[in-house]
Amino acid sequence: MSAPSARPSVSEREAREVAEAAREQEWRSPSFAKELFLGRFRLDLVHPSPAADAGDERRGEAFLARLRAFLTTRVDNALIEREARIPDDVIRGLKELGALGMKIDTRYGGLGLSHVYYHRALALTGSASPAIAALLSAHQSIGVPQPLKIFGTPEQKDAFLPRCARTDLSAFLLTEPDVGSDPARLATTAVPDGDGYLLDGVKLWTTNGVVADLLVVMARVPAGDGHRGGITAFVVEAGSEGITVEHRNAFMGLRGLENGVTRFHRVRVPAAHRIGAEGSGLRIALTTLNTGRLSLPAICAGAGKWSLKIAREWSAVREQWGRPVGRHEAVGAKISFIAATAFALEAMVELAGRMADEGRTDIRIEAALAKLYGSEMAWRIADELVQIRGGRGYETAASLAARGERAVPAEQMLRDLRINRIFEGSTEIMHLLIAREAVDAHLSVAGDLIDPDVPLSGKARAGARAGGFYARWLPGLLTGPGQLPRSYQEFHPAGHPDLARHLRWAERSSRRLARATFYAMSRWQGRLESRQCFLGRIVDIGAELFAVSAACARAEQLRREDGHGREAYQLADAFCRQARVRTEELFRLLWTNTDDPDRKVTAGVLGGVYTWLEEGVLDPSGDGPWIAGADPGPSRRENVHRTIR
Repeated sequence: MSAPSARPSVSEREAREVAEAAREQEWRSPSFAKELFLGRFRLDLVHPSPAADAGDERRGEAFLARLRAFLTTRVDNALIEREARIPDDVIRGLKELGALGMKIDTRYGGLGLSHVYYHRALALTGSASPAIAALLSAHQSIGVPQPLKIFGTPEQKDAFLPRCARTDLSAFLLTEPDVGSDPARLATTAVPDGDGYLLDGVKLWTTNGVVADLLVVMARVPAGDGHRGGITAFVVEAGSEGITVEHRNAFMGLRGLENGVTRFHRVRVPAAHRIGAEGSGLRIALTTLNTGRLSLPAICAGAGKWSLKIAREWSAVREQWGRPVGRHEAVGAKISFIAATAFALEAMVELAGRMADEGRTDIRIEAALAKLYGSEMAWRIADELVQIRGGRGYETAASLAARGERAVPAEQMLRDLRINRIFEGSTEIMHLLIAREAVDAHLSVAGDLIDPDVPLSGKARAGARAGGFYARWLPGLLTGPGQLPRSYQEFHPAGHPDLARHLRWAERSSRRLARATFYAMSRWQGRLESRQCFLGRIVDIGAELFAVSAACARAEQLRREDGHGREAYQLADAFCRQARVRTEELFRLLWTNTDDPDRKVTAGVLGGVYTWLEEGVLDPSGDGPWIAGADPGPSRRENVHRTIR
């Protein structure tokens, strides 16, 4: 076969069908978040929190102690920021420490840490160097180890996991110059050739790609000649002939990130290196992210904890108008927001990690909500910290040190955290992904009613099916435990703030959210998918309710286990109050908003109606295309790939 050269041309409907086919469509285990969007507040699925395994705790605590010592003595964040590179000796040290194999089973030479301790390790690492945390996360959460753990053959695991655990860095390659969250247009090809495939194409934003030894590559296999075809996943040796890292990208933040542009030209990959069947690549990628997405909120939780430390220390010594700035209410409100939200972010990550370790529930929506909420709220925390620090927050750590003050990298943290709102699914894509899962039950029973391609006979059957479902479901949205004054009373122990009332509110809000979703489906039917701002608010409400539930469960767990119960209850109470204000505003915005005029203005902007508004300024942007060409063929650039041994 010869490699096709044209980028696939797909319609909007075809693109949706590709994404839909890649979804994990069955629910084999209960899901707290899925039930939450359906108006069923299943607190029993998240409380009490699953108990930690004693062996996991011993191994995890021992590794955290070694990791802390390494980060304290071997890692210089200022050096990484200044030179825009993690020193090779630091990466070698991480390998010796076993940090590359935190999630890899001990039988393959890994540490076999639980999700809980893996997340704690990333939070700790991110506080020392966000670039190192990104390197470790990309390697283990979405790189070679995770998809092989779930989908790899025994032979593939034996061949690659020991390398990933100790010596070889890995990267995940999906994005292309003209393909982001729309994989239906994927242009990289894997053409069958004898007992293997020939890879051709260009991949963009390959985190770890500049230094990786092993790659997970998504490529399109042409159908025909006994091949099913479709987007397929492969493990590829980064040093293979025909692979060129053409450029090391530079970013606003994460300056030590080894992220590049990788070109494949007739790169031979053995069929034995294919992960799963042909055409299953997107499903593998999405399934990998079910728990892999928790790495970013773990890093965000660590950033929140660090921001709280800096806010506390700075606000106690900086004086204005005769008292510390933290004693002024305007600044104090920001400190309260940072403290309460940091507590909630850690609660969400801890809860999701314990649920992943226990394996009793399906956490695909919980992980997505944690990623969405963590990335957005950590960015707000960092922004508030910069504001609290004032001019010193905007000044670089190097400049602060040069004039004799403590080198606090607040502005670096703000820059570094910004990418998390884009990494592994932008906020906008996460809204759509979670919204699709939130309405899954409705589409399962009533989807054919709003599908214009379904014949009348199919709509009749769907109508009967939907009638039965809604006859059972709708009455349950009218009343619930949230209306009973004594519900959840274990969350109101003597001498502690009343968290029970917040849980009663969450239960009522869950039913309110389900009613709003049902009304929207009835009102807009098939047009609901185009109401992305509405769907985004639905998801944001669900995220707040999940965060409230996690914060309350965490506070009660700490009260029972480690003696910080009173303080934890205070933090949870403050967070719930703040979350309730945000949630009520989101509920209001569901129906009272500027969506219609915004659509008109957007159409005008894109149609050139307002170009007169752009007059009177200069554009310092350089020349060149908006999107670089990615035609297949041999590379004409120097290979900047380097191996760290």
